[in-house]
Amino acid sequence: MRGKDLVGLFNMLVVAGVLGAISYAALVLQPEEYDPETLCLVGAVPSHSVLVIDKTDLYSPAQASRIEAMALQTRDRLAIGERFSLFELDERGELTHTNRFSLCNPGRGEQINPLYRNPNRVEARYQSLFERPLQRALADLVRPKDAPQSPIIEALAGLTQEAGFDASVPQRRIVLVSDMLQNSPLYSVYGQARSDLAGRLPDPAVIARQVESQYGTALRGVEVEISFVDRPGWTPEQRAALRAHWEAVFYRLGVRQSWQEFTG
Repeated sequence: MRGKDLVGLFNMLVVAGVLGAISYAALVLQPEEYDPETLCLVGAVPSHSVLVIDKTDLYSPAQASRIEAMALQTRDRLAIGERFSLFELDERGELTHTNRFSLCNPGRGEQINPLYRNPNRVEARYQSLFERPLQRALADLVRPKDAPQSPIIEALAGLTQEAGFDASVPQRRIVLVSDMLQNSPLYSVYGQARSDLAGRLPDPAVIARQVESQYGTALRGVEVEISFVDRPGWTPEQRAALRAHWEAVFYRLGVRQSWQEFTG
């Protein structure tokens, strides 16, 4: 074979290789299909972080600002594709979906590989479809309200009945801001003998059985981060008894828990 023929064959092979690489990239690197309502990948079951604000009592402006900061901290640790939802235990003692905010993180410009996608376009999409709806939801979430009852354990268990937060969802996390003052038909921490709170609280094992009889075992494996709100009129000893009670209930329900003091 003459030299010119070898050069021509080599050029043809190079062109074929380039075309093959382009075709492969177009096939493999094409944008994945997203649900326009949730921004989650179609057919995927994403891990899910939920911020639950107990609004059955009032928050000071400083505490409201702290709640908003916590929401943004939760947002900032989301991986691409992870879902984030906002719920509140409202003035009716019901768990409601705040402004229907429940979206998957579509990715920020700084989170993607610039070789494959335009960071500016990705960031613009993030701001329009995720960040702005989040800010609108937060504006209502931190608005103070008051309520006659506070069914905290029922609200958490009920959350596990949601299609996007049931036992089939991996890595379920609840960030809960609450004074943990349970007040519902199941039981109440309030009463005339508040000084004997430790002796008056029901057996955690009994509460756990009652919860599981109604809601099943879907709380097992859920990670709950409690920001424990201090309310006037409750002594450190009473708060310690209340926390010990909840820790025992959560342990029996198979909840992975962590606690921190919530200060304004």
